[in-house]
Amino acid sequence: MSTPSSRPGPLAGVRVIELAHIMAGPVSGLLLADMGADVVKVERLPGGDDTRRTTPPAINGEPASFMMVNRNKRGIAVDLKHPEGLAVVKQLITTADIVIENFRPGTPEKLGLAYPVLRELNPALVYCRITGFGLDGPYAQRAGYDLIAQGMSGLMSMTGEGPGRPPVKVGVPVGDVTAGILAATGALAAYIERLRTGQGQFLDTSLLDASVMHTYWPAALALATGVSAGPMGSAHPMAAPYQAYQTRDGWINIGAIGQANWHRITEVVDRPDWRDDSRFRENGDRVRHRAELESELNAILSQRDTDDWVAAFEAAGVPAGPVRTMTQVLEDPQVRAREMVIEVDHPVAGTIGALGCPIKFSHGGGVTRRGAPLYGQHTAEVLAEAGYDAEAIARLTAAGAVHVADSPVTA
Repeated sequence: MSTPSSRPGPLAGVRVIELAHIMAGPVSGLLLADMGADVVKVERLPGGDDTRRTTPPAINGEPASFMMVNRNKRGIAVDLKHPEGLAVVKQLITTADIVIENFRPGTPEKLGLAYPVLRELNPALVYCRITGFGLDGPYAQRAGYDLIAQGMSGLMSMTGEGPGRPPVKVGVPVGDVTAGILAATGALAAYIERLRTGQGQFLDTSLLDASVMHTYWPAALALATGVSAGPMGSAHPMAAPYQAYQTRDGWINIGAIGQANWHRITEVVDRPDWRDDSRFRENGDRVRHRAELESELNAILSQRDTDDWVAAFEAAGVPAGPVRTMTQVLEDPQVRAREMVIEVDHPVAGTIGALGCPIKFSHGGGVTRRGAPLYGQHTAEVLAEAGYDAEAIARLTAAGAVHVADSPVTA
């Protein structure tokens, strides 16, 4: 595994306040933190982020899901319903560059943390909000989860083995993760504009927006023809062969985008006659006769192991690759070479594995400074930086406005 870096990162000096929980908001904060921003995660008091209770699995009692998406952040615990706790957060926001939140609709307004209020405190603030369905339209007040967004975006209608089978969600929370990426991207765009104009701004995205974003190809089909794409397993509605095929010991994905790749495939499987076969000659022919092509390719590919076929297709210049399990992916030499598996040090869990930053910079990027914070681990530190002395921090703690973590017992 890759070891932590001490590089400052391209966002060094940028202060982010993360008023977010569970997935979409924390993913956005994670990306900014990995690029060097000082991300202060504000967790509610009592209880903290809900993913602190999303177990199993846990490592030395610390939830793996929370640690995965909250590394590189400093964590404070504040009762936002306590007047003095709310005042603490507002004080932090006066010197922040970016705020990210994914509260339920109406919550920021009830708490007194809506953008118009915060803009008065910090006109240069970039405020990014993530909701289930966006801030306008007939669904604006609905709460949303990734599963709901996947169903309403059309993704689940196209995911699965075929017609007549139950709808299937994508195996990972694509709406949550993509919304987090969009929030980080939008926040940085607004921050760049602020560098030019000195003015902050408000922006929002949603799980539904993020999920619909993944439908470029099927949306193109629907807008052009009025036809909705249905589930096709791993196949592609506009190209063939382009799907997973069964080998002797597993599965292989083969992609024949373009006639040249199709000709190379016929050579690798020793069926050059397919080039003149009226069923398979052109892409349109192959799409119409997809079932026959799949049957014939499966009969050939099932005679050899996946790795043998991958090597053969690679030698011929055909895009191909195995279908791997998650544990296999984490050991893959390319994934390791790209530092997508790293190690971070956690004060309780010890040295643990994590996913690395997917953006690679020529210098000053992919920063890993610390593991995910314990509940309230950095409350005293962050408040001291904001001008609170030890007596004031003790008073806030005694009043229940904030929580200061005890010294951790290192694993």
